Amino acid sequence: MKPITILIADDEAEIADLIALHLEREGYNCLKACDGLEARTAIQTQSVDLAILDIMMPKLDGYEVTRQIREQHYLLPIIFLSAKTSDLDKIEGLLRGADDYMTKPFNPMELVARVNAQLRRSLQFNQPPQAGKPVLEAGGLVIHPDERSVFRYGKPVPLTPKEFDILYLLASYPKKVFSPENIFEQVWGEAYYEGTNTVMVHIRTLRKKLEDDRHKNALIKTVWGVGYSFNG
Repeated sequence: MKPITILIADDEAEIADLIALHLEREGYNCLKACDGLEARTAIQTQSVDLAILDIMMPKLDGYEVTRQIREQHYLLPIIFLSAKTSDLDKIEGLLRGADDYMTKPFNPMELVARVNAQLRRSLQFNQPPQAGKPVLEAGGLVIHPDERSVFRYGKPVPLTPKEFDILYLLASYPKKVFSPENIFEQVWGEAYYEGTNTVMVHIRTLRKKLEDDRHKNALIKTVWGVGYSFNG
């Protein structure tokens, strides 16, 4: 079994070294990049299973690195690690395609725990698919669970792993209302913690990618004060 490789991209060498030290103790193989261009090249040329990206990096910032690799359909988990601490910064990071966001200064052991959680989810869904899951169709939407592909009115919709998981969960139970807590616990496989906007941000991105605001059949419905349901 090949070792799991994690990319650490930060222009502060001391921070990158500290993260690598803790991750290597967990048995991970670590690559380092000191700017966004190096980070993008590492993802494109090497087998990277997860990336930890600083946002404010030379040459390409973390947002631009994420945008470019997501456009090229790299679905590896991305954790932003940034000195930007406001809720708006965190929401922006998730909207740009990150799977998690931590602020500096940070607890290295918490970062390791978040890396482990992201890898569990990623590696689970990279296993050979189990045949027999039904293809879901509604409102011009077609979801192929075995291929983890989505089409809306025949047009492919590129989703991150968690966006796909949220959509498939909702679409599997049309009209059922899921609270943000339900969605977080089933998709992330972790206990929900108060104050997180993660589910809301991913729902917003899903709606944008599905172009829900441009079609009569809006697929994801907000039930105010309760949660979300699939309008299938």
